[in-house]
Parts: sequence; structure tokens; C-alpha cells
Amino acid sequence: MKYRIIILIFALMFLNFQTTVGAENKYGIVKAWFNGENATVNAVQIKIGEPSELKVEVTSKINGHVFVELTEPGVTKAFTVLEGSKQDESIDNLKIGAGWSKIFVWKLIPNGAWKNGNAPINILVQFHDLKTKNDEIIQFTIVNPYILDEQYSGAVPTPGTTASPEGTQAKAVPFLSMIFTVSTLILAWCWRREKK
Repeated sequence: MKYRIIILIFALMFLNFQTTVGAENKYGIVKAWFNGENATVNAVQIKIGEPSELKVEVTSKINGHVFVELTEPGVTKAFTVLEGSKQDESIDNLKIGAGWSKIFVWKLIPNGAWKNGNAPINILVQFHDLKTKNDEIIQFTIVNPYILDEQYSGAVPTPGTTASPEGTQAKAVPFLSMIFTVSTLILAWCWRREKK
């Protein structure tokens, strides 16, 4: 009986860990969100001109440099960046210490150059350790949206303003995870009471 509870607790801890960490290696941690939803986001449809927000949190475990880059793997660039660094432009964070953390935000819209298909957006983070002179890279897809051949009719933000995108709904994944965890613990507690 005790082994079942221990296994259940470890499984829950593992599931919660997976919902909060995007990617991790020995040099750092990278988390990402698309319109508030944990990466990697799939099954999203957006219209041409529909604004979206990408947020990336980078935490360094080493003393060194951290280079952050937003990329699109396709030849045709499907998105225009309204706020944040340009695509394929490195954001250099030099001589940072272990424990350093920063949040990067991009606001972008599909520009109509690519439609009726998926256009993934990736994040690439390179950590360079000054002590060992070694590099470690974390790279993954934040979102893989399907761009519809329809024009967005809502307000499109310009630099300095915001508009909430319609059509995409962010899921409160950490909240759902917490509900699942609490429900499972209550179920285990009830199960244990029945056995006594």
C-alpha cells in the first residue's frame, strides 16, 4: 500500500515538472508560452494579421554568455514582428552569472506571405560557459499554428498598445495540473481510508 502511494506521488511530481519546464540542460533552463499557453502549442489556427504574444523565460546555471534567437524554419517568413527583436537576430546577454534569469517577449502577426498551412516558430538559446569554453544549445518549437487564408478583423496592436487576440484561447495548464494533483491526492487519501 505504501509503495503505491510513493509511486503515485513521484508520478505526480514528474507530471507537474513536465508542465512547467520547456527544456533544460546542464547550462540552463528555457520556458516558453504562446498567448499564455505552455510550449509546444499545437492545433492552433490564426488569421492573417491576428496578433499573438510569445514569451520566453531563460535561466542560466553557469557564468558566461547567453544568446537568444527567435527563428522560423521555413524559407518563407510567415510572421512580422511588431515588438521584440527581429527574427534570426541574436539577443546577446554577455557576462552573466549563474542564477541569471530574463523574460523575452515578442508580439507578432501572420503577414500573409504563407497561408493555408503550418508555420512553426522556434526559440534557440545558446549558453556559453566562460570557465570551460563549452557551448550548450536548447532549441524547440514554441508554436506550430495553422495560418488560415482569412483576414483578422479585430484591432491589431501597434508598438505601445495591446489587443487581445480572438480565435486563440490560452489554456490554464498549470491550474489544470494543480487541480489534477489535488484531485489525485484526495483520491489516494480516500483510498487509504477505505483500506483501514
